[in-house]
Parts: sequence; structure tokens; C-alpha cells
Amino acid sequence: MGFVQIRSPFSDTAMSPRYVVLLTVITFSLLTGCDRLGIADPAKEAAQKEADARATGSACRHAGRAIEDCYALNPEAARSAVYAGWKEMNDYMRENKIEDVKPEIARNAPPETAQDDKASASASESASAKSKK
Repeated sequence: MGFVQIRSPFSDTAMSPRYVVLLTVITFSLLTGCDRLGIADPAKEAAQKEADARATGSACRHAGRAIEDCYALNPEAARSAVYAGWKEMNDYMRENKIEDVKPEIARNAPPETAQDDKASASASESASAKSKK
């Protein structure tokens, strides 16, 4: 039984089987490093997004938020994965009798207080009065 001779595209001589094996090994070893080059893998990205959405749902449930609030606060997350994480944490908390951890930071902090509104209104009135003089 003999081996098939492969002709080199650059010369008329046949390439040895060792050379072919060496080229194949080098090619495959270079292709395995594609993850390090920053080439995106859609399957890995989808799995990461789903894991993030599940973690978001779990965190919402641990914080005592309703599932609807969790959807509203995280519109970019997949609803099915958020629900799966929320439900998983809900079951876990019930089994282990864990209480909710209430968030200490308000969800929607007002950008300005009433005193800031009065101060800005009086400043704009005084500026307009000076411009009239």
C-alpha cells in the first residue's frame, strides 16, 4: 500500500507526507487561536446574554422586586431568561427561608429638588432683570 503523492503548487517535486502533516498541524493550531484574536462567536455571545439575563432576574427577586419591575428596569434583557432566573431564585429563597434584601438606593432619584428649582428660578429672574436695565 502506498501513499498519495501531493504536488507542491510552487515546484514540480512531490511533497512528503511529513510535510503535509506538518502543514495540517500548523493550520489547525492557528485556527484554534481565533478566540484570542477577538473574532466573535455567536453561540458564546448568546449564551453569555442568557446567563446575564438569568442573573438579572435572580438579583431582582433577591431584592424583592416584582417580575414586571424587573422587565421595566432591564428592557434589553431577554424576558424568558429573566423570568427563569427570577423563578429559580424565588424557589431557592422559599426553600431556604431567605428574606428579601431591600435596595437602599432609590430606583428613580429626582434630578432636582424643590430648593434647586426655586434657586434656579430666582437666578433666572435676576438675570433677566439685569438685562432689562
